[in-house]
Amino acid sequence: MREQFNRERNGSLYDRGAADSYYGRLPNPHWYPAGTHKSQPICELHLTDEEIAEYMLGYKENTEAGNFKDWG
Repeated sequence: MREQFNRERNGSLYDRGAADSYYGRLPNPHWYPAGTHKSQPICELHLTDEEIAEYMLGYKENTEAGNFKDWG
């Protein structure tokens, strides 16, 4: 399995999509090869359609689950 598709991995496409949704950020497809904030992100401009779809799945599933940070 390519690491950007490993949903258990911190910094993966799915993980970053879910995190962006959780924190109420707009979708911004990206992932971190060495883990979240441990390397420069690979951004949408350099992602395949398959990679963008994986990020968007994480975003969508988190949003549908209603799992959002409580800021209050």
